[in-house]
Amino acid sequence: MKYLLMIYENEKAFESLPEADIQRVMGEYATFTEALHTSGNFIAGEELEPTAAATTVRIRDGKRLTTDGPFAETREQLGGFYLVDARDLDEAIGIASRIPSARHGSIEVRPVREFTPPEA
Repeated sequence: MKYLLMIYENEKAFESLPEADIQRVMGEYATFTEALHTSGNFIAGEELEPTAAATTVRIRDGKRLTTDGPFAETREQLGGFYLVDARDLDEAIGIASRIPSARHGSIEVRPVREFTPPEA
């Protein structure tokens, strides 16, 4: 089953880390990602640009409205994700607990609903 592991952390706190700490964390992510590839759990994963680069889109009364930034102000922001293949929720939680940002941020684990397109 597919699970989306959403990585939330305080992007301002991360940006204020010394360069050596940023490089250490990035190295931990490279090691973690390589382990996911080796185990066969990796489907996809990306780091996101900071929330200042986000645009929120809404359709109201048939009109498109866009605003700069994320949908809501929060202490932690979505900074990246992994899409993994795991046997069950327990395995997905185990994978999430090894993501480096789990030590100072949070990881939301959510099953992916799989759709079968209707036959034409």
